[in-house]
Order: sequence, then C-alpha cells, then structure tokens
Amino acid sequence: MTDPGQDTAEQQHARPAERDPAGPGISGARATGLIVTLVLGGLTALPPLSMDMYLPALPEVTGALHSPAATVQLTLTACLMGMALGQLVVGPMSDKWGRRRPLLAGMVVYILATAACALAPTAGLLIGCRLVQGLAGAAGIVIARAVVRDLYDGVAMARFFSTLMLISGVAPVVAPLIGGQILRLTDWRGVFVVLTAVGVLLTLAVWRFLHETLSPEKRQAGGLGAALRAMGALLGDRVFTGYMLAGGFAFAALFAYISASPFVVQDIYGASPQTFSLLFGLNSIGLVLVGQINGKLLVGRVSLDKALAVGLAVIALAAAALLLMASGVFGKAGLAPVAAGLFVLMSAMGLAMPNTNAQALMRSRDAAGSASALLGTSTFLLGALVSPLVGIAGEGTAVPMATVQLVCAVASAACFLGLCRPWQRR
Repeated sequence: MTDPGQDTAEQQHARPAERDPAGPGISGARATGLIVTLVLGGLTALPPLSMDMYLPALPEVTGALHSPAATVQLTLTACLMGMALGQLVVGPMSDKWGRRRPLLAGMVVYILATAACALAPTAGLLIGCRLVQGLAGAAGIVIARAVVRDLYDGVAMARFFSTLMLISGVAPVVAPLIGGQILRLTDWRGVFVVLTAVGVLLTLAVWRFLHETLSPEKRQAGGLGAALRAMGALLGDRVFTGYMLAGGFAFAALFAYISASPFVVQDIYGASPQTFSLLFGLNSIGLVLVGQINGKLLVGRVSLDKALAVGLAVIALAAAALLLMASGVFGKAGLAPVAAGLFVLMSAMGLAMPNTNAQALMRSRDAAGSASALLGTSTFLLGALVSPLVGIAGEGTAVPMATVQLVCAVASAACFLGLCRPWQRR
C-alpha cells in the first residue's frame, strides 16, 4: 500500500532534483559545491553560536546589568523563542519571493540586532534585542533547509543533511570555548561584537556565493492566506506531520541533555568544568561521526526509515538506561556509565535528525520554505518546553533529565510508527 504522492526509495534515489532548464542560479549553486556547503553549514551553525558563545558570560551579565539570574536567563529564552517563531514568517516568505532576498534581509537585521545587544544598557533592552536577534537569525536556519530541498532530492538530500551536521555539529562544541576565550580578552559585550562580525562575514558569503535556487515560476503566489493554506496542507499530511513530530521530540531529548548536563555532570557527579567540556565535546563528536556514517555508508544502501528506526530505538534504550542509573536501580552509578549512556544517546541523534528532515521535506516539493518553517518551529518550541522540566526536582538528581529524555524518545517513536507507518510505503 502506497500513500499518494510518495515515491519509492528506488525512485527517490534515481531521480535528481528538478532543475529549471533556464535556471543559471541552480546550476551555479551546484557548481560551487564545497563553498555552498560551507555557507549553508555556517547558516545552520549560527543559532548554536548565538546561544552557546554567550553561555560563559551569563554570570558576568548578571553583575554588570545588576539583574537577577532569572532575568538574565530570559535572554536565552527570548533568543530561542525568536528563532522558533521567526521561521514561521521567513519560510513562507522564501516560497513567495525566492531564497536570497529574505535571507539577506534577515542577515542584515541579525547584524543590527546583535550589535544592539553589545550596546544594551539594561537587561530589559538586552532581552528585546535577543528576541529580534533570534527572529532574524531564523532566516538562516529555515532557508538553508529550503535551499537543500531545491537542490537535492531523495537519498542525495539525506546525504547532504548528514554533511551539514559535520559543520553545524561542531558549533556547540567550539562556541563555549570561543566565548570563554573572548571573556579572557574583554567583557561580555565582546561576545556580541564577535557574533556581529560573524554575521557580516556570513552575509557577504551569501551575497557572493549563494545563488537563487527557486526559479520564479516555482514560487508561491498569494499572501498570508496562501502561506497558511500551504502550512495547513502540510499539517494535514499525516506522514509529514509524523516525521515533523518524530524529529521534534528527538531534538527535545537532545535539548534536555543540553539544558541539564552542566548540573548533572558537575554538581551531581563532581566533574570539573574541564571534564564537562571534554565530555560535551566527545558527545558532539559522536553525533557528527554517526551523522557521517549515515550519509556516507547507510544512505543508498539502507532505507531512510530503517536507519531512522534504529536511531530512535537506540535513543529510547539509552534514555531508559540513564533513568535506571539515575534512579539507583543498579546502585550508585558513577560518572563513567552515565557519560557512556549520554554518549550513546547523543550519537544516535546522527541517525534521527538528518533522516527525519529529509523524509519530511520529500513530502513538500512545492512549499519547501513553509515545510522547513514548520520543522524548525516545532523543533525549537518542543526544545523550549522541555528545558524547564529537567530541573523540576532540583539540581541534586538526574532523574528529571532522564525521565524527560525517555518520554520524548517514546513519543518520537510513537509518532514515527503511528503516523508515518513506514511498512505501508515500501
């Protein structure tokens, strides 16, 4: 039994992305190859850079702006929520006006908002600037995915997403280290100065190397109503919604780790900040390596659904093991087994994230921007919702983190099996 409009894996593998016969933009984008990959990777790495480079400066911001820690924490929440909601605006805009114009406009606003963050005299203004920074930075995330959908199809798209993970996966590792080094030379405002410079360089790279990939005849007509109808049609597609939610809940399990791991590893298990940084880096490397195994070895040999199923199963098993260890079922667990469980969980994301994105975007040939917006918004919103839950029982136990991870992993698998029903689409 085959869902309407769904191609077989063999057809997806054999068919290249559609090209405009007179479209020098698409052929030009393909011709630049590595440069376009680096630009798209930089756009997807900008959000973790914007979030994580700033983390080491939080205590300093609290003192400099004479604000309580809870208020300063809102600067992170504002940026995250801006990135979530901004995608809903920019995605449909890119379907209507093409990819370049909304992307360049968003990058210019990102530069101005980031520079304003560096000059903000109060915590309230910093929160507002961070919100605008997130709204504008969303353009890079959503349009990068849409450009990949324009240029690639089928397993080629899954391979490219895995390649992007190699670039964007390094950002969470190096961002706190870069932020810490910046603070050795200057104060917290210098972090935003550096981010402003990064934004300028990325904008120039987009202007020079990223050609238009959506030809005029393929753009969506209409205004807000047309955009809402396109999103409604995507959400009405059971399979698209299944992949969207599966990827969103998987990312929520990842975000639970990011939010809780500093307290779990350092406060509960007594690791030093240097040990925490090392473990965080190793986990990110595991995610990147498995993503490369997915793109280089599995895609084209194993169906995307099978690779995704394995990834979701491993995430659920790792989360269950972490919950048992945190609950004391095996006695008092040390740092080593907990770190091993976190490494396995993080690494399995290299199978889950690129394949959910690729499978969902295959369902949206004519509205890649709107589809990318829905994927990104659901991911960030679910991540923002689980973030407060990991500390609900205080900082002295890892049970909430492991519980949230297991619930999210089970929900992800349930969405994949219940909505995508891959056995019906072979």
